[in-house]
Amino acid sequence: MNTLVRFMIIMHSTLQTKLSLPLLHRGKVRDIFDIDKDNMLIVTTDRLSAFDVVFDQPIPEKGKILTSIANYWFDKTEHIIQNHLTNIGLDEVLPGNEAEALEGRAIVVKKLKPLPIEAVVRGYLIGSGWKEYLESGSVCGIDLPPNMVLAEKLKNPIFTPSSKAAAGEHDANISFKEVASLVGEDIAEQIKKISLTLYNFAEKHALSRSVIIADTKFEFGLDSENKLTLMDEILTPDSSRFWSLADYAKGKSPKSFDKQIIRDYLETLDWNKTPPAPIIPGSLMNKTAEKYRDIQSILCS
Repeated sequence: MNTLVRFMIIMHSTLQTKLSLPLLHRGKVRDIFDIDKDNMLIVTTDRLSAFDVVFDQPIPEKGKILTSIANYWFDKTEHIIQNHLTNIGLDEVLPGNEAEALEGRAIVVKKLKPLPIEAVVRGYLIGSGWKEYLESGSVCGIDLPPNMVLAEKLKNPIFTPSSKAAAGEHDANISFKEVASLVGEDIAEQIKKISLTLYNFAEKHALSRSVIIADTKFEFGLDSENKLTLMDEILTPDSSRFWSLADYAKGKSPKSFDKQIIRDYLETLDWNKTPPAPIIPGSLMNKTAEKYRDIQSILCS
């Protein structure tokens, strides 16, 4: 393999990439490279991020699975909102050996002006939303009925945005008013409306496959004409909480098709959720990879 393509590989998994293109940013999971003034390359690695901390252990083939799932949903939701995908192939921007090495985990996308929020939609009361509800009876300033229980379905999905944290920092739930102050009221209203529309569309599709989407997050940017554009990833196990409809029962935390088993394990440790990250048993990493593959085959077949 050309020395310009270097992979830190553990058990056939990609933790980090170095290419002939200039590196723009190395995120929690994705490495982003510059192509030209209009486009960039996103490589989805197999890195694990939990509680906003990046681990040194990979989830085998995670990057390829996430890329496949996200591309599936980008295609299915084009009628709702435009997205960052292009029709440019890897072989048009990379030498042959680099393009071949990254097949299935890299995409060429439009450069956008990213908006500094995560657009979270919740259909069920779980996770940080559940914790906030126990403290205040509301989530992101939205009052909910009293006496709700863990994992209970909401009467209607709610838009509960969060700040977009820098690496090593934690996201924080914010109100819609705070979103409007960050991006402007018109864009904030567009984000809310489109996020709820995307969730309702995806939820219907998932239920037809006996899967519940408990919650999910979307990220948006503005294109050169300041038009709202869907970016990053969409409806993957990293950005969504998927439950089996057959296993669901309110009042208990359902099993999920994602890295929840890793989160649950980490909660048992004496760890303050800041670097350095603890070592996770390899069996848990492999089980998580199986869950990623399972939801891919269920939703995208």
